[in-house]
Amino acid sequence: MHGMTTYFIRRLLLIPVTFIAITFMVYAVLRVVPGGPIEQAQLQIKMAMMSEGGSTGLAVQEAELQIPESAMAELKKYYHLDKSIPEGYARWFWGILRLDFGRSYIYNQPVLEVIVSKFHISLYFGLIGYFASWIICVPLGVTKAIKHKTSYDTVTSVLVFMGYSIPGFVAALLLLVVFGGGSFFDVVPLGGFRSANWAELPFWGKVFDQLHHTIVPVIGYLIGGFATMTILMKNSLLDNLGADYVRTAFAKGLSEKRVIFIHAMRNSLIPLTVGIGQALGLLFAGSFLIEKTCNIPGMGLLGYNSIIQRDYPIILGTLVFLVLIKLTGNIISDLVWALIDPRIRFGK
Repeated sequence: MHGMTTYFIRRLLLIPVTFIAITFMVYAVLRVVPGGPIEQAQLQIKMAMMSEGGSTGLAVQEAELQIPESAMAELKKYYHLDKSIPEGYARWFWGILRLDFGRSYIYNQPVLEVIVSKFHISLYFGLIGYFASWIICVPLGVTKAIKHKTSYDTVTSVLVFMGYSIPGFVAALLLLVVFGGGSFFDVVPLGGFRSANWAELPFWGKVFDQLHHTIVPVIGYLIGGFATMTILMKNSLLDNLGADYVRTAFAKGLSEKRVIFIHAMRNSLIPLTVGIGQALGLLFAGSFLIEKTCNIPGMGLLGYNSIIQRDYPIILGTLVFLVLIKLTGNIISDLVWALIDPRIRFGK
């Protein structure tokens, strides 16, 4: 127990070091790549001059736009680009400690407010998709292990590997094309989190509308880890069913259900706990491919749009949440692993 406590304390102490290393590298890269806030401001001014120029727009376009040095200095000061990269990062990091994530270039709102407004949407789809994976994949993997090399195992293996060959966002896109609004079937909406008139609907109307918008994205989340989780559960249970302690349990006269679901199942779930850290990242940060495909205004789509639009404060803000969630998730994975398997011991 003492060794385990020491191990987790060391892991917790490494979180700030790892966090600083990752965020500093990303911050430095964003500072040197083109297309930052200064370039965006220049482009906006140029477009405004071209639109106001009318017939002289071509001449404005051909002329090289130069922002006065005083205005350029003000812009750099406003976006904290007048400092060196280490000093700029130190200022940004001090703001993070005070929960001041800066202000979004695109939304013109505090970054934290923008992220919080999207957070619950990704969490909603992530939780449902994650629990659906466990509810479906674990029983399916157990059944495949029990009925190994039967026709049931063969048929389900075909379905599992068909799911493995299709990325989650591609499956969501196909469902929208076949069953989405405007198609022949027209049974699911083309995307979004809720309908525009959701607030005006009665209670059960709200429930139905929410479920209506949930089906396709959750299937996309589910397919993403469906095959891996199912096969991992099956193979792990098969390995444990051939172990000596299982044969000993049968020799003692214990029932098949008790041996499988009490003794073998506990050890068979251990490999699945390794993925909890990655699952937490998907729960809270969302999948930008699925959210983009289904037009879900969550954290994933927010991160995608911020990269496309060069909204650096949003990029760094979402990075803060993602890194902390990933690092915390890895520790939780180790802790769950140790709780499930008493044989796990962490050295000093």
